[in-house]
Amino acid sequence: MGDHTDGDPKTPDIAATTSPGQVEKFQDPGLPPHRPRRADKDSRAAKRAERQVAILFAISMIGTLLFFVGYFAIPLPTAISTLRLQNLLLGMGTAFAMLGIGVGIIHWAKTLMPDHEVAEERHEVRTEEDRQDAEQIMGQVLDESGIKRRPLIRNTLIAAGALAILPAIGIFRDLSKNLDPAVLGHTLWKEGTRLARDPEGTPIKASDVTFGAIFHVVPEGLNELPVGKLDEKAKSVVLLVRLDPADLHPSPGREDWAYNGIVAYSKICTHVGCPVALYEQHTHHLLCPCHQSTFDVTHQCEVIFGPAFRPLPQLPITVNSEGYLVARSDFHEPVGPSFWERALLESGG
Repeated sequence: MGDHTDGDPKTPDIAATTSPGQVEKFQDPGLPPHRPRRADKDSRAAKRAERQVAILFAISMIGTLLFFVGYFAIPLPTAISTLRLQNLLLGMGTAFAMLGIGVGIIHWAKTLMPDHEVAEERHEVRTEEDRQDAEQIMGQVLDESGIKRRPLIRNTLIAAGALAILPAIGIFRDLSKNLDPAVLGHTLWKEGTRLARDPEGTPIKASDVTFGAIFHVVPEGLNELPVGKLDEKAKSVVLLVRLDPADLHPSPGREDWAYNGIVAYSKICTHVGCPVALYEQHTHHLLCPCHQSTFDVTHQCEVIFGPAFRPLPQLPITVNSEGYLVARSDFHEPVGPSFWERALLESGG
C-alpha cells in the first residue's frame, strides 16, 4: 500500500488521497483462457454434432408436414373427435417446425461454430473501409459457421426453412372456405334490394338519414337466410352516411351512385378485413380501429392514412317509389382485402 491519508467523518475537511506511486486505473485482466470443446478436439464428436443438427432440422420438416396433414388432409370437422385431432396436428406441427429450426441453430452454434471471445477497439468510420470490413466479416462468418464445408447442415437448414413458411402461405391464401375467389366477388346486393338496419333488418327511408348520422346496413332479407347468414353478412355489410351533396366529389361515371348526399360504402377494410366503424363528422373521415387506416368519404373513401392502399368499395344506391333506399346493383369490385385472384375478378374473368 502506498502512503495515503484517509478521509474521516470526524474531519470532513480532509479528503482521501493517493500517493503518486499508486496505480490510477484498473489493469485489464484480459480474456479468460479458452476451454476447447469436445468437437474442437475430436473429429468424431464434430461429425456426431453435425448429424444431431441435421436431425433437428429434419424434425422441423416433419413438423411442417404434420401441419399440412392437419390443415389440408382432414376435412372440415363435423365431430368433436375430428376437431381435436385437427387441432392436435396443427399445434404439434407448428411447435415441431419452429422448435426444430430454433434448437438446431442453437446446437450448431454451441458445438460447431468457433467460440473464441474477441475484443477490438473502435475505429473511425470510413465508407470504403466499412464496406471492405463488412465484406471481410461476412466472409469470416461464413467460414467460421462451417456452412460451406458442412453441406448436410446447410441443405437440411434450407429445406426446413423453406418448408416452415409454407403453412403461413397456405393460411393466407385460403381466404374462402371453398378456395373459390368468386365468393368475394359477389354479395347479396342486387338491383332493387332495400337497405336495412343492422341488426334489426328494418328498411331505411332516405328521410330517416340525417346529416352526420351513420347507419350500419345489410341487405333486406339477410336475417331470413336459412344457412350462410354470417358468411353473407361478412361480405355485404355497408356504412351509410349523409353529407352535403356539394361536399361529394364523384369520379366520372359515379355521379348517380349517391342519392341527395347519401352514400354507401363497404364496411370491410381493404387492409386485412377489419370492420370500419368510426366516423368523424367534422372531417368526414371513416377510421378502421384495427390499424388506423383512414378513408375520406368526400372523395369516394380514398385512403388518406394507414396501411390500406385501396378505397372502400362503393355501393350504388337510389330510392324506390316508396322512398326507401335501394341498391342500384352489386358492388362493382370485390370487397375486403387484397388477394391473389383479385385482378382476375376485377377484369371480369
